[in-house]
Amino acid sequence: MSRIKQTRNIDSLIACIQIIAKDTQCSLSDQDLLILNEVLQKLQILRNKKGKTNKELRKEVMKVVELFTRYFS
Repeated sequence: MSRIKQTRNIDSLIACIQIIAKDTQCSLSDQDLLILNEVLQKLQILRNKKGKTNKELRKEVMKVVELFTRYFS
């Protein structure tokens, strides 16, 4: 996947998570918000890292998925 496409995908995911986290009508607990903020931080770091191989990107995305799993469990 090209770097531009990766960045766009990460940007889209960040934007969606920010909308969820800021939605005042959602009944998110403090723990849920902490997890979402942790995911946002990991995605921001991932977005800014240059020169990552696809294998390294997959590992980082897996960490984000693990956090989401905790959120939706």
